[in-house]
Amino acid sequence: MDAIQLSIFSSRISAVCDEMGAVLRRAAFSPNIRDRLDYSCAVFDPDGQLCAQAAHIPVHLGSMAYAMADLVQCRDWLPGDMVVLNDPFQGGTHLPDVTLIAPVFVDQHCAGFVANRAHHADIGAESPGSMPIGKHLEQEGLLIEPTVLVRGGIVQSPVLDWISGATHNTAITRGDFSAQISANRSGVNRIQELIAAMGIDAWLNGLKLLNDYAERMARAALDELPDGSYRFEDVMDDDGQGNNDIRLQVSVTVDAQRVKVDFSGTDEQVKGNINCPLPVTAAAVFYVFRCLMDQRTPACAGSFRLIELRAPQGCLVNASPPSAVAAGNVETSSRLVDLVLGALAQAIPDRVAAASQGTMNNLAMGARDDERGGWDYYETIAGGMGAGRQGGGVDAVQTHMTNTLNTPIEVLESAYPLRIRRYQLRRGSGGQGQRKGGDGLVREYEFLAPAEVTLLTERRHHRPWGLLGGSDGLSGENRLNGAMLPAKAAFSVKSGDRLMIATPGGGGFLAPLQPIM
Repeated sequence: MDAIQLSIFSSRISAVCDEMGAVLRRAAFSPNIRDRLDYSCAVFDPDGQLCAQAAHIPVHLGSMAYAMADLVQCRDWLPGDMVVLNDPFQGGTHLPDVTLIAPVFVDQHCAGFVANRAHHADIGAESPGSMPIGKHLEQEGLLIEPTVLVRGGIVQSPVLDWISGATHNTAITRGDFSAQISANRSGVNRIQELIAAMGIDAWLNGLKLLNDYAERMARAALDELPDGSYRFEDVMDDDGQGNNDIRLQVSVTVDAQRVKVDFSGTDEQVKGNINCPLPVTAAAVFYVFRCLMDQRTPACAGSFRLIELRAPQGCLVNASPPSAVAAGNVETSSRLVDLVLGALAQAIPDRVAAASQGTMNNLAMGARDDERGGWDYYETIAGGMGAGRQGGGVDAVQTHMTNTLNTPIEVLESAYPLRIRRYQLRRGSGGQGQRKGGDGLVREYEFLAPAEVTLLTERRHHRPWGLLGGSDGLSGENRLNGAMLPAKAAFSVKSGDRLMIATPGGGGFLAPLQPIM
């Protein structure tokens, strides 16, 4: 392939991921997938190396890119198969994120894989929303080790019954799984059509050329980093189980066009659920360096070949089973991005941004009803983005490891016994500087019926840091009927209660200009 052919080839594979996402969204039942777009789709080569992805969620895609090779090589695949999993220690992230993998067969030979990952607001945890403040993995819902869900094109009813039977609203669960199966079938069909048009040899050669090209683009970006070792430290607020100021530490070493990212010095895994499986940590690291690359760099495995990752087994960012991980995927991963950016700011301060909100402000809630199954709801809430040399931080956006939307108020109020009382910018929450950090927002819920609520939030005690003299953003606040709540809390509400979440602002960039005297 010449350069033009390779570009067209890359676009065609990426379009397959986009179409898979469109199928998944339009067929899904739950607002979390249909409206918030909490899902991701990707294509892999026969060895499980990432070849293309849609512009979906970095924590989903980066973790799949890191773990897929081991997943696909440990079993025999047949045409029409699909494997389901959510085990964080076997290629997953946290239990609500359920992955379906399907092989693409051409003339009885495996030519690659398609996969999608979607967040299920109900995966069988006792607390509504399946994001509990737990101490063990088993408290967070149903654990699905890699299991055949579809064999030879036929859905294995006992497996689907087992999964949906563990949830509290089986109709929604089965509908979302049907959407995920349909998305993979769409991807398989499109890849088979592409291979039929170009031939299997050209397909496999194109995948190799694409990854080699991505590696060259990545090397060009890393060439611009000065050699050296750069360190940074930060702390997590708490783990919800009495442990506070939990240390994160990273050393980023640039040497001979390679990057080594070492998390030695990070505290050991904790009782609470902010622990990270290693694939989630890898996703945060990959994301940071992908942001430094030319935007035309293909989103495939080749772009990450030059990055080495080390995290001691059993530390917070390389947790061992059966540690709880529900918030590690969302909260710790968000902080890891700022951690690595903080290290790189010592080398290239003009090319990185100050800290963003550093949390996804996770809100899970619902109620149990033995007759009707009750309701489960989950969302992440936007905040301020950190400012950088090129401009101020963006206000009220989902930053870094999440790429979801807000749930529209109309959807929220029509589907659940909730009313939104306030939804506005949190003016002045962004850090000051020559480039101002983005403002967070305020979202206030009124409950129209009793419910159980869980909050998993960060940056309530430690503010998002500014850069080069820019001031820190404001920390966030959680309040129930005006009374302050901790960063991580589980509680009951009654009809008429109001929950207010004020999200953190982003850090400012450069000290404000002094007036001329």
